[in-house]
Amino acid sequence: MTRLIFFFWAALWLMLPGPVHSDIYRYVDKDGVVHFTNTPTSPEYVLYMREHKKNDLRLTDPDRYDDLIRHAADQHGVPFSLIKAVIRVESAFKPTAVSPKGAKGLMQIMPVNFSSLSVTDPFDPSQNIMAGTRYLKQMLARYQQQIPLALAAYNAGPDAVDRYRQIPPFKETREYVRKVMALYNRYNQA
Repeated sequence: MTRLIFFFWAALWLMLPGPVHSDIYRYVDKDGVVHFTNTPTSPEYVLYMREHKKNDLRLTDPDRYDDLIRHAADQHGVPFSLIKAVIRVESAFKPTAVSPKGAKGLMQIMPVNFSSLSVTDPFDPSQNIMAGTRYLKQMLARYQQQIPLALAAYNAGPDAVDRYRQIPPFKETREYVRKVMALYNRYNQA
């Protein structure tokens, strides 16, 4: 009898659903009230946050987007190896990456920049790479082609770089610049 009860509970446990994961959608109604859901009921809901599974930030095929990166590099005059290094550090080549701060896609573009960079779908690799490269080009121009400063501005924002007149003393930003520069140099030698 005890054995039968054990098998009953084991079978019941196996039938329980596993963890539930879902994207989050947002809608602002006519009164300015913001509604969130994981099951949009109308086309007025837009993707707000893409769900990350635990292993979502593992490195995927690092050459998968080379053609798109080359096109963006040619279009904006930014080195291919620099764009690729930024993508590697920002998203590990995951087009659905979303940061805790809300940056989206391969080059982790912040929603506040979508409009100025003509981004309608931040998870579209072509759009994201083109927009991220355009922004990187702007930072390179702003800091007279000084790549470390442009990278610091890409990560921490140009206001922070302007305030300190150098790479800001933020551990995350300094580590970011170090990682991107190391990859940039490695990709240049390949």
